[in-house]
Amino acid sequence: MGAHFTLNHDSSAFRINEKLLQRRIVWLMRQNNVADHNVSILLVDDEEISWLNSHYRNKHCSTNVLSFPFAQENEQYNFTLSIPEKELGDIIISVQTAAREARKLDVSLHDRLTWLLTHGLLHLLGHDHERSDKEALTMWELEKTLISQLKHSRSSQMPHLAINVDHVATVRNARGIAEPDPVAAAAICELAGAAGIVIHLREDRRHIKDRDVRLLRETIKTRMNLEMGANKEIIEIALDIKPDMVTLVPEKRKELTTEGGLNVAGQKKKLAKTIKRMDKAGIPVSLFIDPEERQVKASHAIGATYVELHTGRYCDAIGETEREKEYQLIASAAEEAYQMGLKVNAGHGLDYQTTQRIAALDTIEELSIGHAIIARAVFVGLDQAVREMKKIVRDASMIY
Repeated sequence: MGAHFTLNHDSSAFRINEKLLQRRIVWLMRQNNVADHNVSILLVDDEEISWLNSHYRNKHCSTNVLSFPFAQENEQYNFTLSIPEKELGDIIISVQTAAREARKLDVSLHDRLTWLLTHGLLHLLGHDHERSDKEALTMWELEKTLISQLKHSRSSQMPHLAINVDHVATVRNARGIAEPDPVAAAAICELAGAAGIVIHLREDRRHIKDRDVRLLRETIKTRMNLEMGANKEIIEIALDIKPDMVTLVPEKRKELTTEGGLNVAGQKKKLAKTIKRMDKAGIPVSLFIDPEERQVKASHAIGATYVELHTGRYCDAIGETEREKEYQLIASAAEEAYQMGLKVNAGHGLDYQTTQRIAALDTIEELSIGHAIIARAVFVGLDQAVREMKKIVRDASMIY
């Protein structure tokens, strides 16, 4: 019993996480007391759903979702089939249309597919918005209720907002004096609602210094996330001060900032050894990776607790098509990591325009944001800059 998916679309254009959709439709069926029934789900393109709409409903246009209850099929075509009692029927969705609607509504493809699955299932259960305005309103309200309940069943709180204070140290170091103090900045961020403080102790000490690390370890009240390369000296410092977590990142001396994710798949042995040492000291490890299936699987294989998905290419994308492509990579990688049991963070390049859509992903546990907030603080103050970003994250968690 349950849902049976068939994908009949261009898989190169969209990455579909069948397991995630399967989990969601099973939940929806359970909520509607039909968990012991079967439903067939076919994901197609615009051309195929247009043909089905024309052939079976005499409507010569494309649509987003079609539902064919078995009972209705028998009555419509006036023949008897030997169909098991527990068969509900078919739900057919155009992935192409769903993707366009997702972009317009500013939600993930999988969230839009979930809404269409909900709509299709209600049709199979006898609801029909075309019968009357009253029934259309009833069906709409039921859809919203189910989606809201599903969202809360998946995530009970918004993503945490962790602030990176490296750039405060960069400004300080530019003059070689004591101000502005990243330790004081961290305290202001926490008072404004930040759930964690992120610092990157680089091998060349270009911003955060050893003294900063030790003072921050003593003063941070929330959670300290130490970003670091898998460098022997830095590893020993981490094991000594014991941050709440470490995030392993790639480092190049000449880069202005971290340019991409770790190639976990290409250095599994080295990273696994570092993870093992941190694990023995009770320090959970996150791996900063590009949103790629290969890197997610490698991170899981070597025992990481978290992955932090690199959002830089999404933030830097030029044009709607390119940004949508990068967003879908992040959404799919986050869902895949979540399915494997990894905790999922995201960060790099996020600002006041790009954060909301990433924060709305129900698989994301924490966002790491630094430069945008420190830059905003120049004009409005650090406290307000943090509060403004936190509001964006909070509002995103309420958007489907």
